[in-house]
Amino acid sequence: MLIKGMTEQEIRVLQEFRRMAVETLGIDAIKAIKHPAGGGEGPAFSLVDKGFLTTDAARENFTLTGKAKDFLSYDPKPEFEEAGAAGAVSAEDAE
Repeated sequence: MLIKGMTEQEIRVLQEFRRMAVETLGIDAIKAIKHPAGGGEGPAFSLVDKGFLTTDAARENFTLTGKAKDFLSYDPKPEFEEAGAAGAVSAEDAE
């Protein structure tokens, strides 16, 4: 599920902040983000325009905003994950 108005590349940039457990990433780290449709610099600047990131005057460091932190705090789970795990029977239990 994509958030209305956000691209997969933008979400990938935000996920990198969560993966690295940081609130600020430098431009080199942003450029290193790999995605099938390209690197992370363009999507990062787009996220600045959308209010998910801020950047310093030199545009060298990107920092999460409250809006981005709210987005990253959401941790969706598959609807049937728990039911499948609870109903699973191991080979030992089946005997």
